[in-house]
Amino acid sequence: MPELPEVETIKQELDKAIVNKKIIGVVVNNAKVIREPKKEKFVAELKNTTIKNIIRRGKLLILELSSPRQTRPSGKSLTIHLKMTGQLIYPGNGKMSRVSFKLSDGKLLDFNDTRLFGELRIVDDWRNLKFIKELGPEPFDINADKFKELLANKKTKIKVLLLDQKFISGIGNLYANESLFRARINPVRPASSLSDKEKDLLFEQIKKVLSDAIQHKGSSVDQYVQLSGKPGEYVEYHRVYDREGEKCFKCGNKVKRIALGGRGTYFCSSCQK
Repeated sequence: MPELPEVETIKQELDKAIVNKKIIGVVVNNAKVIREPKKEKFVAELKNTTIKNIIRRGKLLILELSSPRQTRPSGKSLTIHLKMTGQLIYPGNGKMSRVSFKLSDGKLLDFNDTRLFGELRIVDDWRNLKFIKELGPEPFDINADKFKELLANKKTKIKVLLLDQKFISGIGNLYANESLFRARINPVRPASSLSDKEKDLLFEQIKKVLSDAIQHKGSSVDQYVQLSGKPGEYVEYHRVYDREGEKCFKCGNKVKRIALGGRGTYFCSSCQK
């Protein structure tokens, strides 16, 4: 599933590509990805609106819209959750899209999703979405002291806690693995067992890993691609993710894989204590 770096990459690319362009039409090839409203109303409400602003919250993309007679966002927004296999492609060709948005520049913005888990919505106020209201803070919006405060008295395994979007938002399985490896923390440890020094180091590494991944346009390990369709380049910087049985880059011992919270967890038992 695309995580914060992948969604932020697409957000930044959409900023440059489609802001202030008008949606002149919508082609729906599979309505299953449209969660609200119904297909016909979805198409009608988008037609002739202008994309005024692109926002990201956690792993959600928000396209704020204005009607033809408005110069500022009207309050209505198109929200896009890529889920596991969603892609946004611009310019698209419509061949593989579930939904294509025809823009005033004559090009298509395609929403592709092979497994149909993605979610498209038109909402009056995205801030009222239950998903948004439950999101924890993002790593870039807090400081180390706040992070330590959040961890205090948490007995949940640290890897599982990092995946909880209500605890902290944007971190998924891949970047939790990578951050814990760089901080030399075993993923099965209870969060409450970490020393203040370890918490500081982990917070530092979370922000560094996410920042580096954004710089390299995300990680294409499944079906994520940039807006252009090109893969992200951060895969070559992975240190443990999906490297079961391979040599640890630090100590040479084999990287292990276990299941935590139903997710594959990669770590070095020698380096991570």
